[in-house]
This record gives sequence, C-alpha cells and structure tokens, in this order.
Amino acid sequence: MILNNINFDRVCAIARIAGSAIMEIYAGEFNVELKGDASPLTCADRAAHRVIVDGLSAATPAIPILSEEGGDIPFQERAGWLRFWLVDPLDGTKEFIKRNGEFTVNIALVEDGRVTAGVVYVPAQDTLYFGSLEAGCWKSAAGGEVVPIKVRKADHDAGLTVVMSRSHPSTELEKYLREIKVAEVMPVGSSLKLCVVAEGKADLYPRLGPTMEWDTAAGHAVVEAAGGTVTQVDGSPLRYNKENLLNPYFIVRGR
Repeated sequence: MILNNINFDRVCAIARIAGSAIMEIYAGEFNVELKGDASPLTCADRAAHRVIVDGLSAATPAIPILSEEGGDIPFQERAGWLRFWLVDPLDGTKEFIKRNGEFTVNIALVEDGRVTAGVVYVPAQDTLYFGSLEAGCWKSAAGGEVVPIKVRKADHDAGLTVVMSRSHPSTELEKYLREIKVAEVMPVGSSLKLCVVAEGKADLYPRLGPTMEWDTAAGHAVVEAAGGTVTQVDGSPLRYNKENLLNPYFIVRGR
C-alpha cells in the first residue's frame, strides 16, 4: 500500500520485525535501567530502535529519523526537516515491565509539523493499526485480515466512554471527568489509548499529563485517519518538531 508516496507495507513490516525483537526479550528475563528523567529503559527499547532505524534508513534513505532512543538531535538541525520519521520503538515500557501486553511500536511520518501517516503495532496481540489522512485507517487483529476502522459517534445522553492512562493518572483528569457525563472509564496503556478511540471502542481520551512527541505521533495519525481529532485543550492543533519535544495537554475525540 502506497501512502504519502511511501510503501507502507514495508513500514508495517519494519514495525512487526521490531515487535518480534521485543517479544523475544519479553519472553525471558531482562534488566531495567532508569534514564535521566527517571523513566525506565530496557534492552527491548534498544533492540526495537536498532531494527526500526536500520529498516527505515534502507527503505527511505532521504527521510531523517527522530527516535526516543536515538539521541538528542539539536533543534537547529531538526528545524530544517520538512519531512521526517518520528519513532517510539517501545511505547509503554512500564506496561512491558508489568507484562500486561499493553505496549506498542510507534512509527509516524511528520510533514511540516503535522503527522500525516502512522503505524502502531501491538506485539503481544499481533495487532496492527495504520493509516494516513489521504487514504483512511486500517486494523489487522492477530495477524488476520486487514479491515477499515472508523471512530464512532458519541452518545452524549447515555454518557461517554473515556479511555485513560493505566500508569499515569492525574488530578487534572479527575477534575475534568467530573465535568462531563461518563458512562465508562477504560484504563489502557501506551498509544493503544488513541487506537481504542480510532476503532470506535471509546469516545474520548483526555491527556492532562506530560507526554513527548514520539509517544503520540503515530496514534495521532491513526485517530485522524479514522475520522477523529487530536487537539490541544483549547482546540488548537497539536504540532510536532517543536524546539521542546514535550507535548501540551491534549484531547482525543471520536465523532
């Protein structure tokens, strides 16, 4: 499948290979390190990073790559990138450590500060989400048939199904939820939260806590490809390749 003039079958295959590398480590014993910001890091993060960077460099040598595990690329260099890959090799490292299966491989294409296509792979479930603004959104569950997915229309009278972080609750979110009609709350890990909205299993994902650009970009692309929206709390666009890669708070909505 060609999306944004790129063979996304190959990008999806790269995500799957990275997922296989993760699952080999997941099946055994592994050590956990702490990065400078006290977030966890495992050899699975590094292994997936190597697979993705090698694969994307071979598939699209003219497109630069920004990966969570790829080092700190100065903004002066990144500012000249009109198109680049934004990668989180293992999103949800805390879920990986807990062995609950809710971790993902995230690969997004960013063009002029906006995500335009993305792949989210869930290795423990062998489930793949991918899509682009120009072509729509698809899902393959358990390695099966590729089917189109769309966000659902919210029923505000019955109440909203709200997805929230399994590992990062916040007092701001608790306050926000008291101000809307909630029918169900779904705790979910990693970028799966955005995919749950994209496939119509939830209506809303308010993220009122810190995230980085690589945490959200691929899921953001999947949501918008499925007909949903991802905006800052004030409704303005969520942009990428900022000088500071920390995201503002944002809201993910279905229809």
